Amino acid sequence: MIVLLEAHVHLQKVVGAALGQLQSGRYGIGGRWTVQAASARVASPSQYYGMEHGPVNAAYQAAEAHYTARNLESRRIYNEAVKHLPGGNTRTVLYYDPFPLATVRAEGARLFDADGHEYVDLLGEYTAGLYGHSEPAIMAAISEALQSGLNFGSHHANEAALARLIKLRFPSIDLVRFTNSGTEATLMALAAARVYTRKNRILVFEGGYHGGAFSFAHGDSPVNAPYKYLVARYNSIESVDAILSDPTNAQDLAAIIVEPMLGSGGGIPGKRLFLDHLRKTANTLGAVLIFDEVMTSRLHSGGGLQSHLDIRPDMTTLGKYIGGGMSFGAFGGTEDIMSLFDPRTGRIAHAGTFNNNVLTMAAGRAGLEEVFTPDAALKLNARGEALRQRLNQIATGTVLKMTGCGSIMVIHFTSTPEEHITCPQDIAGDDKALSDLLHLYLLEHGYYIARRGFIALSLAVTDTDLDGFVKTIQEFLTQHQSLVTIREKAQL
Repeated sequence: MIVLLEAHVHLQKVVGAALGQLQSGRYGIGGRWTVQAASARVASPSQYYGMEHGPVNAAYQAAEAHYTARNLESRRIYNEAVKHLPGGNTRTVLYYDPFPLATVRAEGARLFDADGHEYVDLLGEYTAGLYGHSEPAIMAAISEALQSGLNFGSHHANEAALARLIKLRFPSIDLVRFTNSGTEATLMALAAARVYTRKNRILVFEGGYHGGAFSFAHGDSPVNAPYKYLVARYNSIESVDAILSDPTNAQDLAAIIVEPMLGSGGGIPGKRLFLDHLRKTANTLGAVLIFDEVMTSRLHSGGGLQSHLDIRPDMTTLGKYIGGGMSFGAFGGTEDIMSLFDPRTGRIAHAGTFNNNVLTMAAGRAGLEEVFTPDAALKLNARGEALRQRLNQIATGTVLKMTGCGSIMVIHFTSTPEEHITCPQDIAGDDKALSDLLHLYLLEHGYYIARRGFIALSLAVTDTDLDGFVKTIQEFLTQHQSLVTIREKAQL
C-alpha cells in the first residue's frame, strides 16, 4: 500500500511538472532544433519546438511516470533480473526504458502482463509469432510429439516432411538444411558460398540484419563474424557498382547477401531493378546471391518476396515462423551448392544437436500443412497492406509514416515522404522521442508493438483488433497534434 501511494505521489509530481512545462509555453515555437534528417524534404516539427525536444520530452516524462505507476510488478521482476542478467536482459531488442513489461501468459493474439493488463499483440514476436500464441493445430502437433519422446538423436519422418513443404513454397530451393536460428542459417550459407566459389569477400548493405553476428545497422559491428565485408547502400545500384569497380573486390566476391525488404533496418522494400541488378552482378562475377528471407518468407503467398518478384537467388536463408513458434532456422539453395553438405560425398560438415529437434519439426510441419496455406498467406498480407494504407491516410500532414510490405510494417516519425524512403539514410532523422512516446501510449491503451515501431501481424489478430489500433493511432495524433504536424520552415 505504501509503495502504491509513493508511486501515485511521484506520478502526480512528474505529470504536473510536465503539463506545467507544456502549458507555460516554455518550449514555444520561437526556437529551432538544429539537427536535421540527412535527407529530409521538410523540417521536422521538433525543429520548431525549442530546445532539445522540450514538449516531446515533457509528454514522455508524464507517460513514463504513468507507465511506472501502473506496472509495479513488472518493475519488481525486472529489478530482480538485474541481479542475475546483464541489465536484466538476455535479448537486447526486448529492452526499453524505463523497464520492460513482464508477460505471464499469452493466448490467441493477446498478451497478459504481471500487473494484470491485457494487450493486443501486434509485434508478433518479430514475425516468428505468425500463428499467434495458441493455434490449435500447432498445440496438438507439439502435444503429440511430446508423447513420443524428446531428443531422439536420430533421423525421423517430420524433418523430411517439413523440408518438402519448404521446397514447395520456394522453387529456388532444391535442397534445404535446418539450423536453430536465422543467425546460424546465415553462418552456414556464407560458409557454403565461400567454399563453393573459393573466394572470400561478402557484399552486404547498410541497415542489413542477418542475425546477431551479421548486423550492419551502422556499418560493421564488433560482434560480427570476421569476414571481409563490402558495405554498400541499400537500393543503390550506383553504390554497388562503385564498390565492385575495384578489381580486387570484384575478383574476390564470394557472395551477395541481401534482405528483399530490410526488416530491422526499417521495413524498407528493395526495388525490383535493384534486386535484379544484384542477380545479374552475381552471375557476371561468379558470386552466390543469397536472399535473407528470415522475416519476409511469410509475404506474398508464403513463398517470400522472391516468389512475388520472380527473382531466383542461389541460396535462401529462413527462420522465424516456419518452425511453428519453436526455435528454427534453415538455409537452402541449388543442388550443386547444397550438395557440399551431403555427408556421403560432401566437403562441409554441418553439426547441431537440435537442428532436427522433434518439437520444431512437428510444429513447423503442422503449420505449413494445416494453417498457413498460400491462400491464408495472401489474405493476411492483404490485410496488412490495407492497414498500412489506412494508417498513412489518417497520418496525412504529420510526420508519422508507415513503411513495409504485406503483414510486416514499421512506424516512423520523419518528414521524409513515404515514397522517398528507399534506404536507412532516408530515415536517419527519425524522431526517436516521438517513437518512444507512441510506444508508451499504445501500451497504456492495450496495444503491444516494438519500441522502434515494428509490427508483424499474426493470423490470430482480428479486424476488430486492427480497427481499434487505427482508432488509437488517430487519437494519439489528435492529442499530440502540435508535436506531429508538419510545418513549413519559417522564412528568415
